[in-house]
Amino acid sequence: MKTDSIFYQLFAEFPSIFFELIGYSANHAQGYQFRSVEIKQTAFRIDGVFLPTANNPDQTVYFCEVQFQKDELLYHRVFAELFFYIDQNPDIYDWYVVIIYPKRSLEPNKTRLHQILLDSPQVQRVYLNEIEPTAQTLGIDISELLLVALSATRCANG
Repeated sequence: MKTDSIFYQLFAEFPSIFFELIGYSANHAQGYQFRSVEIKQTAFRIDGVFLPTANNPDQTVYFCEVQFQKDELLYHRVFAELFFYIDQNPDIYDWYVVIIYPKRSLEPNKTRLHQILLDSPQVQRVYLNEIEPTAQTLGIDISELLLVALSATRCANG
């Protein structure tokens, strides 16, 4: 679009204008360099997506990620996959992300970049070892059985 190139040229020549637009001092621009950046598309595979049926299109799409090992880049991928999916499926009504861990210690340590999303009511983290026994259902019992079986397998394999 023509306006994109106008703003590109404007920000390239006068980066302080961008910072003034978002309420910062023009001096804030001194620590920045403006560039157009090309992002290469990589293949993403979402662990699971619960899609509404054709007769219920105005329901939430649920994204499920199951994480049984420490991965500091997990949130980078989960949210990239989410927004890439939304970009390719602009007609979805709403979204909700569930990340399932066997225990809290496997969650990434560095969360600052994604904290606003993690604090969102549209993101839920589940720690299987913290589920209250009184809240158990058959589904939770099966999940806990899988947790025990996977833990035993990991211990046996070293």
